[in-house]
Amino acid sequence: MSTPPSLHALISALKTLPGIGPKSAQRMAFYLMQRDQKGAADLATALNNALGKLKHCSLCNTFAEVDLCDICSDDKRQHNLLCVVEMPTDLMMLEQTLAFHGRYFVLMGRLSPLDGIGPGDIALQRLLERASDGIVEEVILATNFTTEGEATAHYLAEMLRARGLKVSRIARGMPVGGELEHVDAGTLAQAMLERRSV
Repeated sequence: MSTPPSLHALISALKTLPGIGPKSAQRMAFYLMQRDQKGAADLATALNNALGKLKHCSLCNTFAEVDLCDICSDDKRQHNLLCVVEMPTDLMMLEQTLAFHGRYFVLMGRLSPLDGIGPGDIALQRLLERASDGIVEEVILATNFTTEGEATAHYLAEMLRARGLKVSRIARGMPVGGELEHVDAGTLAQAMLERRSV
């Protein structure tokens, strides 16, 4: 049985989502067309709406519908602290902690030479301009603790320090409420290395 071109196009479009392979994309497409056409229409409308309205905040580079996002336009935030994250989802997670009251910069990716992602593929130049504005005093690197995230943090630290900025890195270690017997050895070792006096 040949697949109608429009259905084939839908399956191909769904495969572009992270973690969605050919079979999952096919199941989703059939589900939307057979069981939830209203959901499919809502999804199409929401995608079109987002594509038409979303742009990057001129200061922090996250997604916004206006020139400055809510965080960047909040005068109560500490303007001298700049936290660098990889993606808008990382910014959202940090905001949920209510522990940081400065401003952010979203790289929209991380360095990954094996995947062909170099300094020109993330918003590195915009970050350097933003951090060198004469207001920022400390840059907190909150990239992920993956090989790529660590490489990105190291690269950024070198460039930012060369501009006379104080650079710090978020700590790693034991999760809140975690029990030693259930924590992996790497996390436990890092917690021991990054211990602090009490």
